[in-house]
Amino acid sequence: MKVSFDFDGTLSRESVQEYAKELVRRGLDVHIVTSRHSDTAAKEKGWWWILDQNKNLFNVAQECGIDEKNITFTNGRDKIEYLKGKDFKFHLDDDEIELMLIFESDEKCMPLNVGHSDWRENCETEIKN
Repeated sequence: MKVSFDFDGTLSRESVQEYAKELVRRGLDVHIVTSRHSDTAAKEKGWWWILDQNKNLFNVAQECGIDEKNITFTNGRDKIEYLKGKDFKFHLDDDEIELMLIFESDEKCMPLNVGHSDWRENCETEIKN
């Protein structure tokens, strides 16, 4: 089962990192889908500071047990464009616009808001369904 986490404002939170580690231990296929720019895209634009910011993302992913091949940088594009057709169970994010775009799509991926106090319970509900 595949699940997806945003990074900034979501997986950057320690509570979400602990949950992601738990899901990895449970055998779920955990992904990071971020609208950040990849190192390659940042270099092309001359945005060298992005490289340092992405190092933190890669370090958190490694600490959580998330494989580097499961990290997707959308380079500013809507996340639904990546999530489409890939059978994700849920995407956890803090960006209400991104969540609404997922909700309004015909994808079965459930958009979940990390800003809600019951985000973890909502994730577990989707895993069980």
